[in-house]
Amino acid sequence: MSQTFPPGVSSEAFFACADAIAGAAKDLAALGWTPATSSNFSMRVDDSHAAITISGRDKGRLDRDDIMLIDLDGQAVGTDARPSAETALHTQVYRRWSDMRVVLHTHSRTQSVASRLFAAQGSIRLEGWELQKAITGFHTHESMLQIPVFPNTQHMPELVARVEAWLDAGKPLHAYLIDGHGIYTWGRDMAETRRHLEALEFLLACELDLRRLSA
Repeated sequence: MSQTFPPGVSSEAFFACADAIAGAAKDLAALGWTPATSSNFSMRVDDSHAAITISGRDKGRLDRDDIMLIDLDGQAVGTDARPSAETALHTQVYRRWSDMRVVLHTHSRTQSVASRLFAAQGSIRLEGWELQKAITGFHTHESMLQIPVFPNTQHMPELVARVEAWLDAGKPLHAYLIDGHGIYTWGRDMAETRRHLEALEFLLACELDLRRLSA
């Protein structure tokens, strides 16, 4: 994949992001959270650009040639490669919060099943779990962490609008599920974002187990 950089964009910064994305993707693929080339990952390069996975690549085998540069409107920069169809959901995070630097989207079995189970309710309310404290801003298990479940669609502007409506209503948002699809979460760096993703995977699995054992 040919990638050139516009004036002001550091190739070193881009490659550092690409390496971080590839490393995280390999680990998450090994957990089985990115089946059949699904999932997409991105990392902010500077105030106006992000590095993002090219559509359709095996997430367990990414290298620098599988990551491309986009602007924050989701347009390819300096390459003919095609970013993920869900790029708009990544750039929405970067435009909305200037301190967010990483977005991770995976398709684990737990995430997918939970999204279907709770879709009719429109959200999952996580309460009483000690691991809620792994989410930035949560300091006690006594708080309530609400994860919305948005209907699935291939029309990205519709999904972007649903996320905007949730935020404009003043509701906290640390992650969201898409029905029958997977989870999106983000953070100020790769370590924080991976912590969020791993904690949410654990919490969703606990909720599924509770319902299975209570049936």
